[in-house]
Amino acid sequence: MLINEQIREKEVRVVAEDGSQVGVMPLAQALRMAEDKELDLVNISPKANPPVCKIMDYGRFKFEQDKRQKEARKNQKVIVLKEMRLSSTIDKHDMEVKARNVNKFLSSGDKVKVSIRFKGRQLSHTDQGLVVMNAFIEMIKDHGVVEKQAKMEGRNMFMILAPKN
Repeated sequence: MLINEQIREKEVRVVAEDGSQVGVMPLAQALRMAEDKELDLVNISPKANPPVCKIMDYGRFKFEQDKRQKEARKNQKVIVLKEMRLSSTIDKHDMEVKARNVNKFLSSGDKVKVSIRFKGRQLSHTDQGLVVMNAFIEMIKDHGVVEKQAKMEGRNMFMILAPKN
């Protein structure tokens, strides 16, 4: 935003600090009016004809704007995508431990990407990986739902789980 002497227009439409219309006047007169009130003349709508300028305390305006943006950032929820790697030959107990960790992630509100990397000859037995994925889904069904079904992508099979509402 352009303020005070940065404004290069001949005539501007002036709005007072309380929001009331003052009218169209030469820039010098508008600057003098703002200076008398010890405030700034801020160009709020440069594309209008004539441009609209408001008399305000620019420092306070910027401070409040930054404060509102900081508050908005604080209130937004960031969803994190955690990853859990399985194997197509994983044992039952190992899968239970990993399911317990995934349940913790889901209960804290994070999404989880569960993946299986196939190595060597395992690539010809992707059906075994699908069986492991389905068993894993059964273990976490109380805490999460499948957002994206298991699918192959290169040597990896992955699915995405989301927390239950």
